[in-house]
This record gives sequence, structure tokens and C-alpha cells, in this order.
Amino acid sequence: MKWTGVIAAMTTAFKPDESVDHDFVATHARWQVENGVDGVVALGSLGETATLSFDEKVAILKTLVSALDGKPVVAGIASLSTRDAVALARAAEQVGCAGLLVLPAYVYSTDWREMKAHVEAVIRATRLSCMLYNNPPAYKTDFLAPHIAELAAENDNLHAVKESSGDVRRVTATRAMCGDRLAVFAGLDDMIVESVRMGAVGWIAGLVNALPRETVALFRAAMSGDAKKADALYRWFLPLLRMDTVPKFVQLIKLVQQEVGMGHERVRGPRMTLAGTEREDALRIIRQALERRPVL
Repeated sequence: MKWTGVIAAMTTAFKPDESVDHDFVATHARWQVENGVDGVVALGSLGETATLSFDEKVAILKTLVSALDGKPVVAGIASLSTRDAVALARAAEQVGCAGLLVLPAYVYSTDWREMKAHVEAVIRATRLSCMLYNNPPAYKTDFLAPHIAELAAENDNLHAVKESSGDVRRVTATRAMCGDRLAVFAGLDDMIVESVRMGAVGWIAGLVNALPRETVALFRAAMSGDAKKADALYRWFLPLLRMDTVPKFVQLIKLVQQEVGMGHERVRGPRMTLAGTEREDALRIIRQALERRPVL
């Protein structure tokens, strides 16, 4: 597993009866890779993993590994219990995933001792390369730079961290403590350029589900130091990228997919598709951006 570049945080496609649409999951993943994406991560928050059964999760991973035929598939490992998280990690290894994105436990958030024990159990469950997911706004667990450095020192297969606190200073803090020991990825779409300038080497991206070419172009411009190109593309993209950072980000990103003809806005409950003024406002922003879509 090479922790660099753009890795798509995959949405999960559903049929009208809410069953997983495996054919589209495969098509969608291949389309993103064909447009420059370096790999995919499934079963994250954007993938509505909390609504999926264990068997559905494993089936999705199998579909992606088969569809991408060598391109890295990373399994998001999120669960209510440490036991279930460890079981999913081992299943991901068995079906051929290249790495794990290790999330803190759902619902229960407590002190460092317990949270460390949870993620460490997952990291040590397999030989797969692991990325720690730090998203305190969503999961109420905050892995500070000293915590991350401690995990890195004690777990040889922890190789990266997805930083989604929204504070770009976390990138510099982690790099100051860990150096090149860990690859730092931007985890929120609207902090990618700032994160790269602070030393991030990758992006777990959301709007890439609908706009992979623009996502890859933005990342590459930022990484190459082409500030003029990166800033211009960023200004165009930001109204859409900000959709990745609000509570209804799943509905919004799937709506963008629908607007570009690559997916459907269907979600599983308790989520519901956007309605009324909220949906109209979102469509106005999406369509205005698509009208000004840059030629790459």
C-alpha cells in the first residue's frame, strides 16, 4: 500500500429496494480509477457504513477488489464494538484489501486509554498497512499529535493518518512529531490546498465520487507547487467541496453524482434524500458550478 495521492472515499450505491447495487459499485470505482484516482476506500462515513450489515460490508470489499484488479482497495473499519471491528479487519485482509482505514468506535467515546486499545486492536489484527482516522467533530474522539506518535512508535504497520479535524495546524503538528514516519492525508475536501502546503501527501476525497478529473487535477497542482493553477481551480471547486463538511454530506455528494450522471441520490435511513428549499439550494450551487466547469 502506497499512502500517497488521491484515494476516493466511496459512496455506496443502492437499488430502489435499498439493497447494495454491486454492479454500479464496480462501475463507479473503475470510472474513478480511469480518471486518475490512485485507489479507493470503502465503508467509511460517506459509504454509509453504519447502515450496512457485516456481510454486506464484506461483499462490497469483494466487489471492489475484483473490479479494480490490483489498484488498492482500503477497507474502512468502523464498528460499535472492538470485537466486530477486528473481525471486519481480518475479513478485509482475507478478501484482498491493500490497507485499512481505522476509525474510533462508533457511539462510545471516552479517554485515551480506551480509544488507544480499540484502534490498536484493529491495527494489530492483520498484517495490512493501516491509516488512522482522526475526525473529532464526527466521532467525539480526538487523536492529538502525541497520541498519533505513540501509536506509530508501537505499531509498525501504522503508516498514515487521515486528518479531518478541520484544523490545518494538525498537519504540521503531526509532521513535527512523526516526520516521515507517517503519511498525513487531508480528510476534508475544503482543506486540501492548505494541507498540502503544510506537508500532506494525500487526500481522502469525497467530491471525487462525482468529479474525479477535477479532484486529481487540483491535488496534482497543489503538490507540484503550481499555486496559480491550484488556487484558480480551488476557487471554482470550493462551493462543491464544502458539501463534504456538513451533516448531510452523503446526500449532497450523491446528489452531485446524480447531476453528473454517475450515480443516484438514494440513501439508507435514517438519512433521507434532500427535499424542498434545501434541495433547491443545493441544486442551484451544483448547477452553477457545473456550468462553469473548467476545461482540463
